[in-house]
Amino acid sequence: MTCTEKLLAELIALPSVNPAFLPPRHPNAGEKRVADFLAAVAAQAGLDVEFQKVLPGRSNVIVRLRPTGKIQRRILLAPHLDTVGADGTQFIPQRKNGRLHGRGACDTKGSVAAMLGAVCELAAAKSRPRETEIVFAGLMDEEHAQAGSRALAASGFQADLAIIGEPTRLQVVTAHKGSLWLQLETCGRAAHGAMPHLGKNAVHEMARIVAVLETDYAAQLRRRKHQLLGVATVNVGQISGGTQPNIVPDRCAMAIDRRTLPGETESSVCREITALLRAQKLSATIASAKLAPALPLETDPRLPLVRQFLRSVGQTKPVGVNYFCDAAVLAAAGIPSVVFGPGDIAQAHSADEWISLAALERAKDLLVKFFKSLP
Repeated sequence: MTCTEKLLAELIALPSVNPAFLPPRHPNAGEKRVADFLAAVAAQAGLDVEFQKVLPGRSNVIVRLRPTGKIQRRILLAPHLDTVGADGTQFIPQRKNGRLHGRGACDTKGSVAAMLGAVCELAAAKSRPRETEIVFAGLMDEEHAQAGSRALAASGFQADLAIIGEPTRLQVVTAHKGSLWLQLETCGRAAHGAMPHLGKNAVHEMARIVAVLETDYAAQLRRRKHQLLGVATVNVGQISGGTQPNIVPDRCAMAIDRRTLPGETESSVCREITALLRAQKLSATIASAKLAPALPLETDPRLPLVRQFLRSVGQTKPVGVNYFCDAAVLAAAGIPSVVFGPGDIAQAHSADEWISLAALERAKDLLVKFFKSLP
């Protein structure tokens, strides 16, 4: 068993489920166990460690490998420590057929193990970068509201490049879609179910809106294409209206997921939906259902450090992904950000989450190679 595999197995065995997905005071909730464990591993490797408190009992853990000379550049490695929920058996790491199974194996404790493993390996080497400070930041709360990356950004932390740990199949990602959740509400007039002509059915109005969004609006979005991200999308995910069968419903609410492309904003999306509904003689109030903005990412692949990272991993062109992550939060704070890590997003959040051990080791080696190429 390699050191990286051992580290990942130990991380899987420490539940760090985002508290948003569990009842209050659940024993598996929060990132503290993992943050404390990583701090101990880093300290033993002779690295500088600090905690950035974000929420009660929940902190980012920040590890620094300082250069031998004056700091000329700073590279940030930023995977997240929280996971989605799981049953108890998923916190028991299982090695099968060259894979390690368990909650968080690829999303993103695999990135945590590869990234901290790379920093520890450099710390133990006879020589380390002369001018490049490497900072590992284990971030909390990515799976819910990204409080960890938002706190790091708000603190004024700066870096010349951030590499965000997510399962990208070891590809360097320079663009990802944004995630916009909108709440639409229609209002009607209640009446007795035996005399529906005396009322106005809010559910019926919403049903017509659903049809417009899933047909006309979806077709409109398909005509809008990004080179790396493809098309923007809309998904009707929740709908609720009425109180009982014999009352004409006077209210109906619906939540949609709108994946945005670079250049699109919440206000621009709300304006175009409103205009489309008005053209169909439909009406609904529209409000954001997100706790904080989840913007798209687009980092220029021609930036020198991004170009060097691409070359270092043997990649000729950048790629894009459909999902949102911490990268856009840090990029909005002025830190050029890319996404990179072992594992496949297809395994993330699944009932049998796993990661290839060969890819895990390869991720660590590619990061070490990149850092050794820097002065």
